[in-house]
Amino acid sequence: MVRMNRREFVVAAASLAFVPRAFASSGSPIALVTADLESRLVAVELPGGRIRGYVRTLPSPRSIETVGNVAVVAHSEIGAVSLVDGATLSVRKVIRGFDEPRYTAAHPDGRHAYVTDAGRGEVVALDVVRGKVLHREPVGALARHVTLNPAGRTLWIALGSKAKELAIVDVSRPERPRLVRRLRPDFLAHDVGVAPDGRHVWVTSGDRDELLVYDARTGRVLARPSGDWPPQHVTFGGGLVYVTSGWSGTLRIHRIDGRPLSRTVVPVGSYNVQHTAEWVLTPSLGRGDLCIVDPRGKVLSSEKVARSSHDACVVTAA
Repeated sequence: MVRMNRREFVVAAASLAFVPRAFASSGSPIALVTADLESRLVAVELPGGRIRGYVRTLPSPRSIETVGNVAVVAHSEIGAVSLVDGATLSVRKVIRGFDEPRYTAAHPDGRHAYVTDAGRGEVVALDVVRGKVLHREPVGALARHVTLNPAGRTLWIALGSKAKELAIVDVSRPERPRLVRRLRPDFLAHDVGVAPDGRHVWVTSGDRDELLVYDARTGRVLARPSGDWPPQHVTFGGGLVYVTSGWSGTLRIHRIDGRPLSRTVVPVGSYNVQHTAEWVLTPSLGRGDLCIVDPRGKVLSSEKVARSSHDACVVTAA
């Protein structure tokens, strides 16, 4: 675990009051990109890719997800989660007590968030409005990538980066997740995503160039699309599926049923991928580039924003 010295602590504490003046009256969507090695988030203009400012954070911001208009930032190496206000672009609160927080799924109510804690093998329910932990549910060791179905009732969690099992968790009571069962996929799984139709669940691989599409209700395999080098990551938008391969430097677009449509070259190291209302974002872990792509796969911008960038989300600044 990384420990901060006194100087690092003072800098991090001071950052809680940092608000970039450039956003005082922007009222526009802004990409927040993790600068993993620089203890900050990079605020990037969409779709042009111009850097508009920075939000200082605790060390090692690793993953980021929008919940309502709050960005939930997981600092995996120091066991903390930061809540960043999207309107003011300032750190609203830091929640501690995690071992290794990894990824977040946002509830459609804009209030509840579910953070996986790989170190404790838990999924943690948060109220982002109050900045409070509501419940910790044991789901299995190395809980990592997580997705929530559109109805806001079921979480799917990959238990590891090369997961032998997926945990399926009932969140019909948003404040109290409950483990229901586990599913063993046909390969070692990495990422998981429930499509907007609520029926198709896409599972990417941690060990092969293949994907699986499951029926969410029955658990039956519906399709086995090809993928590029593992691990792959997945997101959805406009009835389409976007799958990245960081090792291959590619973004593939599929239909929900698995049928391939196109393939776009993106910077090598572009692992995680996020879809917004109008764009697809994929940051590069190795190069620190943020690639902004339109829904058809055309690259609109690819700019270096950090030394290393693991994840991105979109908020609306005031």
